[in-house]
Amino acid sequence: MKKVKGKVGAVIVAAGTSTRMGGIDKVFAPLNGEPLLVKVTTVFQDCPSVNEIVIVLAKKSLEQGRTLVKGRGWSKVVAVCSGGPRRQDSVKEGLRRLADCDWVVIHDGARPCVSADLIERGLIAAQASGSAIAGVPVKDTIKIVSRRGFVQQTPARQCLWAAQTPQVFRYDLIAEAYRQVDEDVTDDAALVEKLGHKIAVYMGSYHNVKVTTPEDLAVAEVLLQKPGAKQPATTEALCASVSATMPIS
Repeated sequence: MKKVKGKVGAVIVAAGTSTRMGGIDKVFAPLNGEPLLVKVTTVFQDCPSVNEIVIVLAKKSLEQGRTLVKGRGWSKVVAVCSGGPRRQDSVKEGLRRLADCDWVVIHDGARPCVSADLIERGLIAAQASGSAIAGVPVKDTIKIVSRRGFVQQTPARQCLWAAQTPQVFRYDLIAEAYRQVDEDVTDDAALVEKLGHKIAVYMGSYHNVKVTTPEDLAVAEVLLQKPGAKQPATTEALCASVSATMPIS
């Protein structure tokens, strides 16, 4: 695969409140015997193109995170810092701690199924326009619904993609976006969009799930089975296998 020129930094954003995880910080939830954050950070540590990593955590989890990093000996982790009230505030804190990077890879700490290939392909895709995000075409029909609960519009499905992370940017571009835009957004690309810049979309992975609930964690465990383990052949089979292991409430 083509090598990207310039220094690459990564910001792993894991400062959420985990309100739907029963009071447990999801990035420290056990995933196949290790904290979820270990799965994510190890991928970035082992990715040849990544030079340094900043991990952004909730303030209450800061010491736990620093202890974990020290114990693992991740050489590329240059800082573990606390985030802000919004996701974008947390990313901004992470960006401040990167040193002289040309490119930044921003990734949700709650997406443990990321791969080095997904990171590398994002860096390649960002070369032309200075930014690229992973995404997948939606499979369901999407409805725009009014606040009163009525369908207002059905957008063409072939134009709709579900945005994921990694999201890759030239450092100067994303830094400018964070300086100039302070509107509430749900991903970093939205800030760059507001500056009028083009953003490339490259094929992510349907396995690149975001852990928000205990059920998501169970799905991720199946997806991260050891190499050679038999994987469910379809999404329906995966859901069935997960459902069979979940307690009935």
